[in-house]
Amino acid sequence: MSNSPAIQCQCPCGATKFTVSGEPLVRALCHCTICQAFNESPYADITIFSSGQVDLPDDHPVDFKEYRKPPAVQRGKCSACGKPAIEYLRLPVFPDIVFVPSANFPDQSALPSPSLHVFYNSRVADFQDDLPRYQGYWPSQAAFMRYLVKALLKRRARA
Repeated sequence: MSNSPAIQCQCPCGATKFTVSGEPLVRALCHCTICQAFNESPYADITIFSSGQVDLPDDHPVDFKEYRKPPAVQRGKCSACGKPAIEYLRLPVFPDIVFVPSANFPDQSALPSPSLHVFYNSRVADFQDDLPRYQGYWPSQAAFMRYLVKALLKRRARA
């Protein structure tokens, strides 16, 4: 995906469209109860980008909601179909991050494989894979941040 042109993503009904470009930072599977409720699914499969890699038009039909403070994750659903469209994570002294539900990519086979499970203690089904599993709030948050920081530092070193 790193050398690919911009990719047009969309919600399931196609009313919410946005563009992503460049290589994702990480792909994760989150089993927290907020992700389960937001995605109406047993877990969230999210591909994460820096905010500068995602272009959501100003006239987007996305309704944003904050489910919990902190962290300050703005979770957006398409106002037409009510399905997850895009999410923004904004933390002090940290680059803004965008979570894109992996299902919103036209070709999911072009995405990197998931790197980790977080909040695995809240899972509603077991997974048969070799990915690291983090359980509980602080271990999951710390692991997620480690993966993000590592990806951001790697990107900076290449620049």
